[in-house]
Amino acid sequence: MSASDEGLISGRKHNESARSVAQSVAETAAQESGDARSTDRWLLKRMSSFLGDPPIEFAVRGGARVRATSAPIGRVTFASRAMLVSILADPWLRIGDAYSDGSLTVDGDLVAVLEAVYRASTMGDKPSWLRRAADLTHRSRANTLRGSRDNIHHHYDIGNEFYSLWLGDTMAYTCAYYPTPTATLDEAQTAKMHHVCRKVRLKAGESVVEAGCGWGTLALHMARHYGVRVRAFNISHQQIAYARERAAREGLAGQVEYVEDDYRNISGHYDAFVSVGMLEHVGVKNYPTLGRIARRCLGSNGRGLIHSIGRNHPARLQPWIEKRIFPGAYPPALSEMSQIFEPWDLSVLDVENLRLHYAQTLRHWLELYEAAGQRVRAMFDEKFVRMWRLYLAGSVAAFSTGTLQLFQVVFATADNNDLPWTRAHLYT
Repeated sequence: MSASDEGLISGRKHNESARSVAQSVAETAAQESGDARSTDRWLLKRMSSFLGDPPIEFAVRGGARVRATSAPIGRVTFASRAMLVSILADPWLRIGDAYSDGSLTVDGDLVAVLEAVYRASTMGDKPSWLRRAADLTHRSRANTLRGSRDNIHHHYDIGNEFYSLWLGDTMAYTCAYYPTPTATLDEAQTAKMHHVCRKVRLKAGESVVEAGCGWGTLALHMARHYGVRVRAFNISHQQIAYARERAAREGLAGQVEYVEDDYRNISGHYDAFVSVGMLEHVGVKNYPTLGRIARRCLGSNGRGLIHSIGRNHPARLQPWIEKRIFPGAYPPALSEMSQIFEPWDLSVLDVENLRLHYAQTLRHWLELYEAAGQRVRAMFDEKFVRMWRLYLAGSVAAFSTGTLQLFQVVFATADNNDLPWTRAHLYT
């Protein structure tokens, strides 16, 4: 059986499962309800229950409403009963699609509504049968050499101009570090880069390999401010092209080499290994490979840092985000990240969680994104505008509620005794 045949069969099973759930929901509603409005209320209650009964009012446009037990902070309205039944068949995927195409609307602050959903949906001891049925229909996309390239292309190669509208001057698409709560986005991104460089204690004349470099900002920062030579690997063609042009323009092409290739093909020996915002795209089964490459690259005094979105316990990425925004992405728990270090006798020196810094970073991105809404609409369409608004707002909510974490893990080779006694070097 070919891979395409397997994908077709998997897709059919997904659709059949979704239809089965939708039919079950509709039949149960019909049995338990005597008229259209009561049917709508029954369906709305099922939706509220699926989401953990958050303090939100749910409504069918022009029809029934179901109020939360406490004062509602917002209202979610479904375009029709048919749309509501369809969403109930696979809520974690279809809620996002319905918001994107406008058949689901939110009255009230979108971030606050999503925060309420995240908090409520994590309170129950066991997921409902509806959630378990929906979870069974989703499969993550693989991060093979070909799969990783396709996954990265889906997200990062949609246009440098698009990202420049809302990432700020640094073009850094990872969690910033706010030395004060009032710092600007660009100030915080610059502070993050210094924070990373101090953690791996870069010295002039050293060599650094960066696995996954985005638009190249950190590599340029390391070369300019710390006098190191950097080889930075990335499989996004548009990002690499942007980074090379910028390095040449800023006179740093002699210190920074951008390589359009997969991290699995990194070769050579370096003083430091740095990866900021790439681990989410690696896949847990590839963690030992990443660790092997890091260990092979580093000499006896080698040290490194991995910066990644994570979780408090193993769990898949939200299905809509994984399918529509970040195919193949997976935020690991610290227990899973240990598979990078333990097989290769790499010593973990420091772990820092910056999740509130990422929530603040995302608030700034969302503000810039909303301000650029008309330009985004002209580049794409209204559906795209709403889709990315939901992604950014949902990400704020995930970090502010603790659903997602942001880990920075510093490590070194086991025989490296050139280690700081304190953390004073981080804050000088």
